[in-house]
Amino acid sequence: MVSPKLHSYLTQLTNTGHIDWKRKSYDKSDLEGSYQVWATTDDPALNHQVHHDATELGIWINVVDDKEYCDFITPSIIDRSPIQVAVSSGGASPVLVRYLRETLETQLPHNLSLLASYAGEQRERIKQHFVTVDERRKFWELFFRHSGVEQAKTKEELEHVFMELLEHNPKSQAALYLLETGTETEMLTLKALRLMQQAEFVLYPGNVDSIEGADDAFVDLCRRDADREPFSEGTLKAQVQQLLNSGLRVCVLAPKAQAANLLKPLQKEFNGIYVPCL
Repeated sequence: MVSPKLHSYLTQLTNTGHIDWKRKSYDKSDLEGSYQVWATTDDPALNHQVHHDATELGIWINVVDDKEYCDFITPSIIDRSPIQVAVSSGGASPVLVRYLRETLETQLPHNLSLLASYAGEQRERIKQHFVTVDERRKFWELFFRHSGVEQAKTKEELEHVFMELLEHNPKSQAALYLLETGTETEMLTLKALRLMQQAEFVLYPGNVDSIEGADDAFVDLCRRDADREPFSEGTLKAQVQQLLNSGLRVCVLAPKAQAANLLKPLQKEFNGIYVPCL
């Protein structure tokens, strides 16, 4: 960090050894030995001079809030080591990125670092109990959704839940999620979004070409690794029956206008979970 003075927060990072501070004004020689440079002053002329010097030396540079003078974009980072989340707008809207990062910060579990570290330590151990990747995935889904895990503050608490689930050897049961879709994805409830992420197979209306338009947006919110298949009114019941017999968690998406005819009968016959759209 090259600057005649520093903000108090950066001064703290200097005192703890996180920043190497050169207390001086900028000179081209300060770039020597660098491979990336950030010009972050409130003086555009100085920032552009740094850009010119860095370009001459073949060094990548980012001039903050000046996209045309950036060789690379720095994402906004949420650091819950070993978990890291990066948000970027490609330089289009730094303020929006900052807003999204703040929103995500409030949604992520307070003990995310603890959970990630513990889960990483159990990789070999869990393989001794579950042979297939699918079995291990289902176990971890149950583990991370356990109320004791959500509130855990120590590895000992996580270990207690881990052993409890292993001893009971829980198996994911077949389930049917019947979800109404409207014209906007924002009208989905939190419960609907949660179930869409749990489903292993998604059935969507087959009356459009490949799931384009609004239907595509709803399907995209479902779990990424879930299998997808279109349905027609005549085949829906048979498709659901076959998938449930295979022990899968099935999500059926249907427009609000057709929900009564398509979803309600399935709810009654298969005891499915019905979630209306707002």
